[in-house]
Amino acid sequence: MFSKSKINDPTPKPTKSDERPAIGGAAASAGGGSPLADRPATPVAPKPKPAPSTLSSDLVISGNLKTTGDLQIEGMVDGDIRAHLLTVGEGATVKGEIVADDVVVNGRVVGRVRGLKVRLTSTARVEGDIIHKTIAIESGAHFEGSVQRQDDPLNAGAKAMPKPAASAAPAPRPEPPARRSESKDQ
Repeated sequence: MFSKSKINDPTPKPTKSDERPAIGGAAASAGGGSPLADRPATPVAPKPKPAPSTLSSDLVISGNLKTTGDLQIEGMVDGDIRAHLLTVGEGATVKGEIVADDVVVNGRVVGRVRGLKVRLTSTARVEGDIIHKTIAIESGAHFEGSVQRQDDPLNAGAKAMPKPAASAAPAPRPEPPARRSESKDQ
């Protein structure tokens, strides 16, 4: 199962097609090293963060968008958007609900905005409610709606009011009137 470390081995390094773990043989039966010493010497680099998806200024989308990555909108979207980081460009228009960890609005949004961090720049035009954990509104931004702070604004029902105790249990039903049993003697 384990092979000896190749760190101090004077033999040339194998090509990628030759790199296969040893199964049996002297390398597997030596068993002289610890499992940590048998790991490759080069650390595995984490995947680089992908570039944000960009919707160009000539693109018009009717429908919902959902991504776990970053999204830059320069065109028009008529639908709801869910993303990690959403940037609405200066010439862009979004008509629908926005839900994202970070929201930066430079353009126009008509609809509700939900985000952990929401930023309206000086060129932003927002018509709708903003539910946020932190918010920044630059001078010159146009905003019509309400602003509400929540600890978890990404969940729609995060601030749902609890039910009163009286309505938690079903109301007792009135008992029907007693029936008479009739028996016939035969």
